[in-house]
Amino acid sequence: MRNVTVSLDDETARWARIEAARRDTSLSRYVGDLLREQMTEPEAYERAQQSYLSRGPVTLRVPGQQYPTRDEVHQR
Repeated sequence: MRNVTVSLDDETARWARIEAARRDTSLSRYVGDLLREQMTEPEAYERAQQSYLSRGPVTLRVPGQQYPTRDEVHQR
């Protein structure tokens, strides 16, 4: 694990310390977790998208039947 120095303005540093305390963790761990989350989020989104797209199209109606009207769908 590497040590990194980060400079923050007073207001941001105060907010970060409070958020870390709310989570019962150190400021260092809190910032590391935020960065790790930002690093892995695009990968998780990509996996979810690929999973969804691999399922193929979903049929919304029985073949040979017409789609319901707008009023039927909304029960007006």
